[in-house]
Amino acid sequence: MRTDRPWGKAVVIGGSYAGLVTARVLADFFTEVVVVERDAVDEDTGVHPGAPQGHHAHAMLAKGGQILERLFPGLRAELREAGAPVFDYGEGIDFMLPVGLAPRHRTGVRIQTFTRDELERRLRRKVLALPQVTLMPSTRCTQLTRDACGRVSGVTCRPHHTETPQPSAPFELAADLVVDASGRSSPLTDWLGDAGITVPPKRTVKAKVTYTSMNFDRPDEGHPGHPDYYIAYQMLFAPGVPRAGVLLAVERNRWTCSLFGFQDQPPTDDEGYLAFAETLDNPRLAEHIGRRTAQEPTHRYTNTDNQWRPYHAVKDWPDRLVAVGDAVCVFNPVYGQGLTVAAMEAELLQRMLTGRRASKDLDGVAGAFQKKLGRLLLGPWTLSTNSDLMWNPKGRPLPARFAHWYNTRLFHVAVKDPAVWAKFVRVVNMVASPALLFHPAVALKVLTATIRRT
Repeated sequence: MRTDRPWGKAVVIGGSYAGLVTARVLADFFTEVVVVERDAVDEDTGVHPGAPQGHHAHAMLAKGGQILERLFPGLRAELREAGAPVFDYGEGIDFMLPVGLAPRHRTGVRIQTFTRDELERRLRRKVLALPQVTLMPSTRCTQLTRDACGRVSGVTCRPHHTETPQPSAPFELAADLVVDASGRSSPLTDWLGDAGITVPPKRTVKAKVTYTSMNFDRPDEGHPGHPDYYIAYQMLFAPGVPRAGVLLAVERNRWTCSLFGFQDQPPTDDEGYLAFAETLDNPRLAEHIGRRTAQEPTHRYTNTDNQWRPYHAVKDWPDRLVAVGDAVCVFNPVYGQGLTVAAMEAELLQRMLTGRRASKDLDGVAGAFQKKLGRLLLGPWTLSTNSDLMWNPKGRPLPARFAHWYNTRLFHVAVKDPAVWAKFVRVVNMVASPALLFHPAVALKVLTATIRRT
């Protein structure tokens, strides 16, 4: 961690995952980083009320894991010691594609599975242990403040302690940089509107997918009853696979299981939950659900729509303000992109601040960041929304239809060709460009594949 910090104070609105990884980056550049969090959290808090999606299965793609390990050296080993397995994606997943099981072959792509609760708790402890970082819990940011030049100069805050009947007086926090990491309910668009700044309409693609999840007991890895995989997965795929699910081996000898359905709600009662899992083509999920001897409460999540606030297109974006994470773009969680994309955003901010370290000039960074962020988001947004658009028989744009056609043929090749499957794995884990799947050596196999009709 650097000791020469060119700037004074940064304020991060939101102390969940995106806010924590961003605060970690800012601690290398600012002498003080204040994390303002609306919920009553402390260093021992994992998932908190402001993140209801936190109870469900979360995927950390290989790219995201690499970035986190750079920002938090030793994190992977700590999680592994707690029981979060590390394994090769190709060897450790029982992956049911829409056309059959994927090959179980080494891919060279290493991933780790854990609950968001465990990850967030460990990140929060590490970030709050930094001398530059201060947490301000149970506090809402109510407005931005701006200086005479129009630059954002801080935020107005109001504590909201539930044990205090009288409302607390608002106060201002001055800052050299303000980061909005407050999630999908961010009020930033309204704040900008109040300042006379027009934000183009939010882009929304309905997912219509419901998650129902539970954690339950998993045998020790050395136990004869432990399978030879750490993930069992059935992929949701329009229009023929409207029910799916994932089973993740996580810390403290548990499974996290999330069942999901398109325009369908997996039940929350034990009998119905198992019955839903038994309808899946991948039998592994139902097998382990049926063997459970202890379980935690079941949770349902329905707010899965894709949403993108196009801040990159704002012409007069105010200086000294950046927005990250779900405050900008929310993905349907079924594709497992959110945690990794937020880490990539933090890394992008790190690169841009590094470029200004010598000059100590922050002006112009904010607008440039949002434009670069727009380009970063385009790939994962396209992947997520193209898939979701295919559920609507009347709203399938040509790019989505082409992607669906190509992917269907690609899957038929991948189930028989471990080399093609390995390339797909690299792309899905964001360690390779999607262009890899259109390389002539792959495209020729895809275009000449014999597709069996079902």
